[in-house]
Amino acid sequence: MDKIEVGEVFTIVDELDEDQEVEVLAKVTLEGTDYVAVSFLEDVQAESEEDIDVFFLKIDDDGELSAIETDEEFDKVSEAFDEILEEE
Repeated sequence: MDKIEVGEVFTIVDELDEDQEVEVLAKVTLEGTDYVAVSFLEDVQAESEEDIDVFFLKIDDDGELSAIETDEEFDKVSEAFDEILEEE
């Protein structure tokens, strides 16, 4: 996979094995590892006042996306993205 950028839209397979389009909302690098915050494209385009679901994914050395594996890693990434999104 090529370098992932904020605003990019791509398809992932969810836990039900269904294709879902997501948009990259933010990107951060922590301790040499890249992470992206994504949300379902349908939710982003709806532009409603309701909160949208945001998911965090890790970008591995090959540029592939994977799930965050530990609660500790998730908490660290979540805090970093909270800081980024508060600035916007």
